[in-house]
Amino acid sequence: MAEMTQTFLRDQLVHRRERLQSAIATTRAGDTLLELLSEVDSALERMENGTYGFCEVCHETVETERLIADPLVRYCLDHLSREQQRALEQDLELAAQMQRELLPRQGLKHHGWEVAYHYQPLGPVSGDYCDVITRNSDGDGLFFVLGDASGKGVAASLLMAHLHAIFRTLMAAGLPVHELVQQAGRVFCETTMSPHFATLVCGRAAASGEVEICNAGHCPPLLLRGHEVTHLEATGLPLGMFCDGSYSARRMSLAPGDTLFLYTDGVSESRSASHQEYGDERLARVVAEGRALPLEALVRNTMQDLADFRAGTPALDDLTVMAVRRA
Repeated sequence: MAEMTQTFLRDQLVHRRERLQSAIATTRAGDTLLELLSEVDSALERMENGTYGFCEVCHETVETERLIADPLVRYCLDHLSREQQRALEQDLELAAQMQRELLPRQGLKHHGWEVAYHYQPLGPVSGDYCDVITRNSDGDGLFFVLGDASGKGVAASLLMAHLHAIFRTLMAAGLPVHELVQQAGRVFCETTMSPHFATLVCGRAAASGEVEICNAGHCPPLLLRGHEVTHLEATGLPLGMFCDGSYSARRMSLAPGDTLFLYTDGVSESRSASHQEYGDERLARVVAEGRALPLEALVRNTMQDLADFRAGTPALDDLTVMAVRRA
């Protein structure tokens, strides 16, 4: 197990032990708390003797993302009991439901803007981050964010939920977009295990048509103006790489009908049966060809072209696109 991950898990176990000891000392501890303390002590002991993170049946390594989600895990997925498998399936179903509830509503229209998106997890849960936040003050439009947390599965979904909470909290401060991303990056870096990071695009679309957009190491959004398509390149590094990272925002004015098209690399890096990559250029061409379509139809048309390109080849990553249009 990587040293950084081991250090993170040890810190989590020590913190959990301290909380359990405090709860036991100040309350009439029942069997549950004492059993939990015993499990934490056992996990710390396994760390000392070098057996932590290995399945107690097959002695192969336990999935890292499961250890991050629950440092007390002692068996790999192949050796869970039927009861444990059912409990895990129920937990994943609940996590998937909660994640779906974090998504913005479809068909959103607000202060001269409309938004459509497609969100397709690879498994039950996703590491892609998709959010739209509306504000009701005069002249305010909306904030939109689309990102991709590193990794896949449960661990990535936890990072996605963490980002959602950070941005929802910081947006209430009314910061300019580049400062918002900078503050979010600092919080994310200070509260996340070092190997993990997230790329994202954050923008503010005002009722006047003015847009501020900041790209933190993410796939370049496409700006559609008439027959012209512009790639909006990154203006900073991914969140989580450096706690003191600085960012800049690009400002532009969108006329009625102009569209921003955002996507995650699960789209551009999709492969066909012959192992060809879908690519940014094909995506830009398909989006440009569908620029006259209603916004939701533009998103559907793009995803249909991707499905035709893959021709049944399984997806290898979460897929998310978002289109933001000046109405």
